[in-house]
Amino acid sequence: MIKDSVQVGPHKDFESNKHIDENGVEFWYARELMSLLGYKTWRRFEEVIERAKSACLSSSQKISDHFADVGKSVASGTNNKSIREVKDYKLDRYACYLIAQNGDSRKRTIALAQTYFAIQTRKQEISQSLPEIEKRVFIRGKVIEENKKLFKTAKTAGVSNFGSFNDAGYRGLYNAPLSEIEKRKSLKKGSLLDHAGTTELAANLFRITQTEDKIRKENIRGQDSASQTHFSVGAKVRKTIKDIGGTLPENLKPEKHIKEAKNDIKGASGKNKKLLN
Repeated sequence: MIKDSVQVGPHKDFESNKHIDENGVEFWYARELMSLLGYKTWRRFEEVIERAKSACLSSSQKISDHFADVGKSVASGTNNKSIREVKDYKLDRYACYLIAQNGDSRKRTIALAQTYFAIQTRKQEISQSLPEIEKRVFIRGKVIEENKKLFKTAKTAGVSNFGSFNDAGYRGLYNAPLSEIEKRKSLKKGSLLDHAGTTELAANLFRITQTEDKIRKENIRGQDSASQTHFSVGAKVRKTIKDIGGTLPENLKPEKHIKEAKNDIKGASGKNKKLLN
């Protein structure tokens, strides 16, 4: 019932009262939002704003990033001939959400606003976070793909002990064997790359592709020579990270397993479809 009402009535009201600033950022004026939420006096509504500000602060957010103080000129006096300045706020979507959450839930307008801004805030969260997750999943897929090419090239070069060959690359990039890296990061054996974030995966992808290219183009042969090549490429990638002031891969925090990230994408996609319906 509330969902239908949000889409037909208040949805249009909230959208029609939305403003866009010079940077293309959407915002609402508090005094305009006040009437939409059913408050008749500024004093009562400002109490709600203060509670929302406290909630914002408790969430470790900077209040001024979401509640911007602005003055507003209004006509007053006989025949509206006098102009006076009144207090107002420019509110972003998150601020509106907090105000709705801290309003009088007995008011139907507040209940509708809570639903509307919760939905819109969730949409924004999805649109902002999903691309990074998708990028991570994509790079993980490329790592798997390129690793297969590397092992095929290494096999042609005469590599038979792939565990040792693989470890050489990790020792070059991480300055430690794979087993030690996983122990440091409290990861299960063989799960390092499944828990690696986008930056760490990208470093490994570069290590893998450049090693494969070097072995193939320089016609490197033998277990020892191929392993040494893998180590030296990994070490050069590590040096590049150091030179540009990046975080060394062993110091990057592990993220949720890649399977969970894929499930998040599927789940977010489903939720987004529901929110848009």
